[in-house]
Amino acid sequence: MAVMPPADTLMWEARAQAGHQDDLLAYAEQTAVPTLLTNSSCLGADIYLGGQDRVVLIIHFAGTPPRLPDPPAGVLLRSVHQWPFRRRATHRGPAADTRGVRTVR
Repeated sequence: MAVMPPADTLMWEARAQAGHQDDLLAYAEQTAVPTLLTNSSCLGADIYLGGQDRVVLIIHFAGTPPRLPDPPAGVLLRSVHQWPFRRRATHRGPAADTRGVRTVR
């Protein structure tokens, strides 16, 4: 049986209480991501906004990703979901700026 390499990517998804997506986004931009970027194994983080007041972070690491702490009380509608993944590949379309992009296989 093949041994699966450890996870190197964390998907973090949180749903804010109605009207609090901006507060959740501020936590992600001003606290969570800057804290992650101080980790020497953090390669980068992407922030996405979704419907129903959702904020999603996709964070890539050169190693096993840590779990993120929860945002401040009163912002969340439900608990945060976090999933570790192993990135297989990065694909870019012709319009993408590929300078410095590394394809992982």
